[in-house]
Amino acid sequence: MEMQRPTTTALKRTALHFAVARSHTSAVDFLLHHKARLDMADQEGMNALHFAAQNNSVKIVDYFLQDLHLTDLNKPDGRGRKPFLLASEKGHADMINNLIALKLFTSEKDQEGNTALHLAAKNGHSEVVEILLKQWEEINDLNQNGETPFYLSVEGGHEKCAELLLEAGSDINILTHNNSSALQIAIQNGHLSLVTFLIDKNIDLVPKPEQKNSPLHLAVINNHLPVVKTLLDANHDINFLNHRQETPLHLAADLGNVELVEMLLKAGCDLKTMDKNGKTALAVASRSNYALIVDMIIKAERYYATEQAHLGHGDDWSDFGLSFKQDHSIQTKQIRSSLWNLAYNQLKPQEWKKLALFWKFTDEQIRAIEEQWTGKKSYKEHGHRMLLIWLHGILLAHQNPVKHIYEDLVAAGFQHLAEKIRAQSSTDVDSRKCEIS
Repeated sequence: MEMQRPTTTALKRTALHFAVARSHTSAVDFLLHHKARLDMADQEGMNALHFAAQNNSVKIVDYFLQDLHLTDLNKPDGRGRKPFLLASEKGHADMINNLIALKLFTSEKDQEGNTALHLAAKNGHSEVVEILLKQWEEINDLNQNGETPFYLSVEGGHEKCAELLLEAGSDINILTHNNSSALQIAIQNGHLSLVTFLIDKNIDLVPKPEQKNSPLHLAVINNHLPVVKTLLDANHDINFLNHRQETPLHLAADLGNVELVEMLLKAGCDLKTMDKNGKTALAVASRSNYALIVDMIIKAERYYATEQAHLGHGDDWSDFGLSFKQDHSIQTKQIRSSLWNLAYNQLKPQEWKKLALFWKFTDEQIRAIEEQWTGKKSYKEHGHRMLLIWLHGILLAHQNPVKHIYEDLVAAGFQHLAEKIRAQSSTDVDSRKCEIS
């Protein structure tokens, strides 16, 4: 069988490089005794001292620098990184202390503008960060992307490093060249503990004018529910507008995310705000054909309107167990079955709209329900959804749905349907006690 050819990298690296990388001191001695060249570099520009520093070979570094006095090996590799930066990137605390003792500490930058502190922070090496901070002067150094060591520690999810850098005076609110903040990158990467940490450290929750989205918008876009909750608990403006004049609810509705919409609706977000195209969140959900989201927003609109109307009137109105999701509870099964039968077997086309107007559904709400058109008989589904939205409000108000549907059908001119509902429901004694789950 033909032998596999060595890789290009292997061809470029010498036996000395491999011996140093594996900390084989006896092999290093042997090779040096046989005139191996220490200044030879591989294709990445790394010489023997680079390999020793990168692999935490303290004894070999001491041998090169103290015994052989080969300080000329302390030069940048192909990426502009001296041995001190390579040791920092790998988190070798012993090597860092040794190089500092040998006067090889440097705050120089590599070709990407990273210092040793950037590299240690980026990779979560808190022990090295702590050592470097004792030597460091410019804590807010920027690399070529405009990232500080603090920003990189947050981006990588390294809370201990972030804490050390903040205590040392890092600016928590510096933006990168892409206008990203530490809070935004923590949100995008889903680092909940760091989001909480940054909020506790009073990071600015209000985005700068050059930032397109607020932290809450980003949490919604990235589907991070725990982060959304944390931001809401920290009193982030729930109705903040992004560069397209969208609220976080607009984005959640456009994404069709039931859990996010539920969280924002329960937090009391503004339902009437229009984006730059003149669309409310309800219109956005309707346009995107998310029927569940449409119904949730209509429930919320009706709930908050009724809640506002009942303020100060002493009525039994409570948001205990408040939810705008689809109801699948056992307690409401009987009345839901009756309403399904009413919608699919008894109401004629356009009659559901007559009931909707009687119950003060707005024109926009009716249009939003109708937007999800499935065929000539879609009015049945539309009517059923409208009835379940009505039921949601009745149950939240702790009222008897069977009594209400009978009286309202009579008042709206559907006496015969009212009698059918009463007959159908008379056998279920529990229906009078059903409550929303």
